[in-house]
Amino acid sequence: MSASPSSLPIIRGDALDFYLAQGYYRMQQELFTCHFVPFGKRLYTAHWLRLDLSRIAWGPEQRRLLRRNARFTATVGLFHLTEEYEELYARYRAAINFDAAPTVEAVLLGGEPHNAFNTQVIELRDGGRLIAAGIFDRGERTLAGILNFYDPDYRQFSLGKYLLLLKTDHARHLRLDYYYPGYLVHGYPKFDYKLFACPAATEVFDNVRGYWLPFSWETVNAHSAELLAEWLPEDLQGMVDNG
Repeated sequence: MSASPSSLPIIRGDALDFYLAQGYYRMQQELFTCHFVPFGKRLYTAHWLRLDLSRIAWGPEQRRLLRRNARFTATVGLFHLTEEYEELYARYRAAINFDAAPTVEAVLLGGEPHNAFNTQVIELRDGGRLIAAGIFDRGERTLAGILNFYDPDYRQFSLGKYLLLLKTDHARHLRLDYYYPGYLVHGYPKFDYKLFACPAATEVFDNVRGYWLPFSWETVNAHSAELLAEWLPEDLQGMVDNG
């Protein structure tokens, strides 16, 4: 789904809800889905996640992080691209050890002059200093987490996980049905933090059959094997990391 800059539509909330439920997600100004992602010279299977907000229950680790970071000021508002966000993202990107888009603009807009999504942001500040930002899209009954970034000087506060909790809590406050944090990758643990909020409330999308299942690693392992058998040509099998 895409549009030219001169006729860029607004993605309605109910339409976003529908596509998220089919395993689609935002990339710049489009909605996409995928079964495989490349890292280095290997292919990995992707597994889309969502949290059933009615089943969220914080455990001791989550409550401890919420208490620890309550000293920071969190505010929610409409997203507008600013130099402050770009400067913070540049510092964040320089400190991470994985590939990331060069700018916030490249993640969200990709050169388009308008934003087709209802995009909002949670800002975290220590006094007046912006230390983290969590960007998300709002649907009618859903919230989709798009991007988190933070000041590397505050790494010890686990602000990426903290923003995950704040987005989940914000969605619960709005009485939404689901929060979609993106995908995890079989055999590539850098994405496993998306399970931090509440594994018991997390579901994983079976895009072979087209429905959501309660999350377990056994389910992900079985789904990964099915994706390889169902979708990947035999001549590419050697590129796959089986975890």
